[in-house]
Amino acid sequence: MFDFPIPDMSSSRRCVWVNGPVIVGAGPSGLAVAAGLRSSAVPFVVLERAACIASLWQNRTYDRLKLHLPKQFCQLPGLPFPDHYPEYPSRKQFISYLDSYSRHFDIHPHFNERVDSAKYDDGCRLWRVRTVGGDGGEVEYICQWLVVATGENAERVVPEIPGLAEFGGEVIHACEYKCGERFKGKKVLVVGCGNSGMEVSLDLCNYGANPSMVARSSVHVLPREIWGRSTFELAMLMLKWLPLWLVDKILLVLAWIILGNIEKHGLKRPAIGPLELKNTRGKTPVLDIGALQKIKSKEIRVVPAITKFLCGTVEFVDGQKLDIDAVVLATGYRSNVPYWLQENEFFAKNGFPKAEFPNAWKGQDGLYTVGFTKRGLAGASVDAVNVSRDISNAWKDDLKQKKQRVSPLRRSISTF
Repeated sequence: MFDFPIPDMSSSRRCVWVNGPVIVGAGPSGLAVAAGLRSSAVPFVVLERAACIASLWQNRTYDRLKLHLPKQFCQLPGLPFPDHYPEYPSRKQFISYLDSYSRHFDIHPHFNERVDSAKYDDGCRLWRVRTVGGDGGEVEYICQWLVVATGENAERVVPEIPGLAEFGGEVIHACEYKCGERFKGKKVLVVGCGNSGMEVSLDLCNYGANPSMVARSSVHVLPREIWGRSTFELAMLMLKWLPLWLVDKILLVLAWIILGNIEKHGLKRPAIGPLELKNTRGKTPVLDIGALQKIKSKEIRVVPAITKFLCGTVEFVDGQKLDIDAVVLATGYRSNVPYWLQENEFFAKNGFPKAEFPNAWKGQDGLYTVGFTKRGLAGASVDAVNVSRDISNAWKDDLKQKKQRVSPLRRSISTF
């Protein structure tokens, strides 16, 4: 990596040549790519807008969070979880694992550098990545390869709900929620019934709050384990021998036997099976860890879609009203790629690659992506291995060609 001034001396922007790829994002996806490149001795630069690795996990997750899948499906390439970790590591354990991963592969991201824009320069056939630091300083990185690893959950989604601004009580997104202790005795409306909505509602209930959960859309609820075995692991095993539609049927029958009919408790199941829904729309089924029992006992109240908020009150589509003290928006996240990547061939307007997994990791002109598979950490790891291997091969070929060009020049010089 070389640092040199740019011709326009009126600008305070530094220009940095990177003899390898620039990786945008220091979450699990970016770290996995960096680890693969480090193992192949390929230089790289990792840019991270936050002050730490895995900022989503460190700064925007609740305390009770655990991995929803067994650890063998969540570990990154090249370094397994410690043997003493439980089957479902906690948030703190996962963060500790990522810290160890970063140290093991000697990865040192450039923290507090927000990518403002990234554009391919057709003239010089290189990427220009412009960043703004925490001190306001600007840097332009020039590189041959660009890896987009900002992930599916870069920005919170805050829906526009009539009257929410006039509600008057506390309103937070799930990324700001840590635990339910400060909500004890309060009536809290949780907007969203996915994994986050279910777990926040359960946590609130455990801390003595009175949660109501908005179930606006349909949702698949599956037990996290079936007869002592991970539901996900069982599904992956069945998919080796059975078609997806049949595995979906089996999972729904088993869920009905173990959990019962969830629709009588206000949770409507989608018409599409859980695995097909995940593959086609990226909607993850809820893996229940106790919230459903609280719903059955009425400790968590399931309510329909919201019509509007009033002062201290919410009104639903069925006409009922509910007095509440606070609102937690478990309304998900979105990609932020369209805001900074100036490219419209590989990525769609929603910030996801146009191609489907497993063919969505490589674009044109040295553009790569990791962490947009809608298949969690396991999918990100698959892409990270492909990306680091492909860049390593290209980097080595490029290095070999440079050496071949230098050799004839040296022979020519020696004849004088």
